[in-house]
Amino acid sequence: MDWTVIRSVLAIIQWWGFNVTVIIMNKWIFQKLDFKYPLSVSCVHFISSSIGAYLAIKILKLKPLIHVDPEDRLKRIFPMSFIFCINIVLGNVSLRYIPVSFMQTIKSFTPATTVILQWLIWNKYFDWRIWASLVPIVGGILLTSVTELNFNIFGFCAALFGCLATSTKTILAESLLHGYKFDSINTVYYMAPFATMILAIPALLLEGPGVLVWIYTTPSLLSSVLVIFGSGVLAFCLNFSIFYVIHSTNAVTFNVAGNLKVAVAVTCSWLIFRNPISMMNAVGCAITLTGCTFYGYVRHILSNETPGPTPLTPRGKMELTPLVNEKLDDKV
Repeated sequence: MDWTVIRSVLAIIQWWGFNVTVIIMNKWIFQKLDFKYPLSVSCVHFISSSIGAYLAIKILKLKPLIHVDPEDRLKRIFPMSFIFCINIVLGNVSLRYIPVSFMQTIKSFTPATTVILQWLIWNKYFDWRIWASLVPIVGGILLTSVTELNFNIFGFCAALFGCLATSTKTILAESLLHGYKFDSINTVYYMAPFATMILAIPALLLEGPGVLVWIYTTPSLLSSVLVIFGSGVLAFCLNFSIFYVIHSTNAVTFNVAGNLKVAVAVTCSWLIFRNPISMMNAVGCAITLTGCTFYGYVRHILSNETPGPTPLTPRGKMELTPLVNEKLDDKV
């Protein structure tokens, strides 16, 4: 077998492993350890990622540091870090209130929010095939939401606004980070410390007293704390896995693997937590993932075409494909 194929398979498997493990551990923290403090969990992730990125770049020299001007750190990195923080927090908040299967399905709505935001706010034009590919995604999300047995409006809204935050983050990255070619490790190196500073005070004020009560009342404190901080370490490792898989696969393989990853996460969460999933709910999830795969395929086809102006579309507004790859919102 070709080494390139073996490398791609190994890259995808380790990406799946880290991603699914982080999701399952976070849900375990909220549900089994009764640590119902998503801001604090997010803060632990940011601190772990800040330390991990520093060690990887400054100490171990695993990645070269991309230098950013001090002025750009405040004007460009800080706003991105703020949205980055909101994105991760909303993901953990939704995981606190709804099952992994439902949360992962809603996150698949990100392609639709990305296209709609670029169309409404940035006046981008998209080929009709992009809009057509969004139909099964939207339909699958609606079916899944209507048939979800453990529906929680707060968790649902957190996941939905998380999609908007993901889309906003990746769209703004095109302008705010223009001129910088960040990989996932350098992204965390610059953004995680800012995110920690942004979230630390709200976490202390809103969840500090509750965390203290949990510390004094939890029956197995040491093992529980190890699980919480272990999830932070694995969250940082996830960034390395993302970097590896991007450089080991092509766009089509990455898109398909990203959608299959959601299916793996849903299956693993059901095996562990046994949350009830109705037949129509599973069908809705399958339709959504199929739509995401089709959307990725359409993007790939259009990216290989040379766009030309049409009578109804000025050249300046022609935009066949969205700016971003929505499968990169795993970074923690």
